[in-house]
Order: sequence, then structure tokens, then C-alpha cells
Amino acid sequence: MIAGIILAAGASRRMGSPKALLEYRGETFADRLIRVFSTACDPVIMVLGHHAETIRKTVRGAHIVVNPDPERGQLSSLQTALAEVPADAEGFLFAPVDCPAMEPATLCQLVDVFRQRDPATVLVVPSYHGRHGHPICAAPSLIRELLALPPTAQAREVVHLHVAHTQYVDVDDPGILADIDNPEEYRRLVGGVR
Repeated sequence: MIAGIILAAGASRRMGSPKALLEYRGETFADRLIRVFSTACDPVIMVLGHHAETIRKTVRGAHIVVNPDPERGQLSSLQTALAEVPADAEGFLFAPVDCPAMEPATLCQLVDVFRQRDPATVLVVPSYHGRHGHPICAAPSLIRELLALPPTAQAREVVHLHVAHTQYVDVDDPGILADIDNPEEYRRLVGGVR
């Protein structure tokens, strides 16, 4: 069992509307990521914060948790979700909701690599043409480290500590790099939909 975590608590200030509710390929970002994560993860946990009630009304198929103080940033949302990961989980996979273009096959590939990894490997990270993206798959041993980070820290601090124990996986999926933060990036994303 690999838990899936979708971080959707941000205020979406640069976008001007909740990113979780933007449409891509006929689905909202939130619904698409829940569906994609469900192909390889159980449970799928979505963290809400800003716009929580508006988003909650539209999503199905995920365990919803609410970050009580989303202004503390993305780490606080990840910590909120990690508290919900089942104790017997093999690991967890996470991505922000503004990365909606990843393909289901990519998640399955990452989970397969994660399950067959060397025991010393604690992170499996996708790579497309040498650039790293989301989602990141992590061993349960990192939960305690991430939960122990202070509010001013970032999850990447733990990721960087474990570079020597990270396996990078080449994937044929440019969607792992899509990070939609503003209207221009969103226009480029939907303009490129096949």
C-alpha cells in the first residue's frame, strides 16, 4: 500500500482562482490527480486549506483533510497529510495540485521501481530529459523526519539530505514538469492539450 498525497491548500493568489478547480482534459486539476493517483495509491489524501469548502464540494474519491493554517506553507500541508498516512503503508507519493499533467502510467512506473528498489533507497524521483519533477515517492522512514521539520523549513531540505539514497527514474512524460502557478502557464498547458 502506497499512500498518495495531493497538496491543494494554497491560496492560488497568482492564478486568481483555486488551481484545484481549473480544467485540464475535461477534468478539474483535483479530479484528474485523484484519478491518476488512484491507479497506484491507496489511500489518496488531498489536503485543502484556502477555498476548502468550495473545493470539497466538487471532489470525490479522496480522503480530505484540512490544513488549519495553510499560510504556514506547503510543508505544513504535507505534514497535515503525513499524519493521516496509515502506519502500515509501504511508502507515500506526493505532488502539488498544480502539477496536473502527469500520466497514470508514470505513477505506476514509479511505484514499481519503488517496490523493487535497493533497501537503502528512500526516495524515487521522476526525471524527464534530465529535469526532475513530481510526484516523488518516499519511504515511510522519512515521515518522522518531515514531521519534525520546523514551520520555517521546506520538504526539499529532507529530500536534499537523502540525495545519496535517491533513485532517479527516466520517464517518457513531460507532464511531471508541469507546474502551473499563473494564468500564462495555464494557457500554455491547455493550449498544448492533445
